[in-house]
Amino acid sequence: MWRRSIRAAALGAVLVVLAGCGTETAGTAGTAAGTAGTTGTAATATAADTTWTRAAPMRIDGVATADAGRSLVVEADVPDGADECVRDLRGQVDTVENGTVYVAVTFESPSFDRESGCTGTKRVRARVRLDEPLGSRTVMVNSRDVYTPAGATPPALRHCDENGCDPTPPRCAASSYRQAVDDTDIPQHTSWEERGCDDTWLVLDLSTRMGPACGDPGDGCSSASVSQRWFYRAEPKGWQPVTMSRDAGCTGIHRVQPDFPQRLCAPLPRLARD
Repeated sequence: MWRRSIRAAALGAVLVVLAGCGTETAGTAGTAAGTAGTTGTAATATAADTTWTRAAPMRIDGVATADAGRSLVVEADVPDGADECVRDLRGQVDTVENGTVYVAVTFESPSFDRESGCTGTKRVRARVRLDEPLGSRTVMVNSRDVYTPAGATPPALRHCDENGCDPTPPRCAASSYRQAVDDTDIPQHTSWEERGCDDTWLVLDLSTRMGPACGDPGDGCSSASVSQRWFYRAEPKGWQPVTMSRDAGCTGIHRVQPDFPQRLCAPLPRLARD
């Protein structure tokens, strides 16, 4: 099961340094002219050396195929903010094993030096040439992000999440409800109660504890909670949210999904506001 790495939040950690990669220092232009002068001060003849470090993007934003599957286009976030923050952007295949194409995307940047001015980010595209069409193989970028053509809309590949690359079939079971909650735009540490389920539709009441740093019990959460009722539809990728409503019965869901079955929504009580 593939798991995505935790991204660094600090802007100074925009890059992930590749183990074993060296640095390159640009020369100081104008030094010779300065030393040849008669004053000897040469204030304008000394410039700070720039250290370029080979690194990998902090974030991969997407992967798509090109050239009838013989190339990959990798979108990534790299440093920005000065005249030159990135050079020698490379995308190459490391190896192909067990149905997976392992790809490395790297570049050189002076952004580890805070005085370089490279404190922002921009999106770039790195092209990776393949020896043969990708076909049904998965792609792993920088030993971190995994993409698959299975269940994707070409030419884009689908990003695999913590549950792996194979979509979880929606079903009326606790593991499938967890997938539904994870795909809903709600805070972490939210619990659920099933209110109705069949092969196509699902209703969950979700409860999120309140507090400045809610996590495990004792993390500063109070006993108060915020409750929401979400309606889901079964899709190839799992349970997908349709809408949220606190109304009793079918009123809320029928506004946006008239064919939602009456037997699942009619018994629903109104969800009280916390």
